[in-house]
Amino acid sequence: MEISDKLLCLFNAEVTVKDDEYVVEVPKSEIETGSVDPGDVYRVALISRSDADDSQSSSSQSTTETSSSEPQPPVEEGEIRYVEIEDIGKQGDGIARVERGYVIIVPDAEIGERVKVEVTEVKSNFAVGEIIDEEY
Repeated sequence: MEISDKLLCLFNAEVTVKDDEYVVEVPKSEIETGSVDPGDVYRVALISRSDADDSQSSSSQSTTETSSSEPQPPVEEGEIRYVEIEDIGKQGDGIARVERGYVIIVPDAEIGERVKVEVTEVKSNFAVGEIIDEEY
């Protein structure tokens, strides 16, 4: 699956029923970090969690071969990010995804946690973040 460079944010959300509407809630952190503005209209893509996991493993294989035309990582060392842990990696570290599905590995994090992290290391296909606040 190809993800557009125009992607503003990426988060997990449950589709709920409210009155006669189906609702996907945007996390408060997406509003606070300036990625999304209340009242604006956005295109929304829904991806099955199992499909997202499959595409992530295939895309991480393709990103190991770097080329000069590949986009740069969407984070920088020292940057502060608010992330939600979506998965646990093979080493037991938390995995969060940000713009374009880019992975931030967060040691000592659990699935479902929303944490404030400082990016400590940046590679072409992943970054490492250290938790600086347990809840946001």
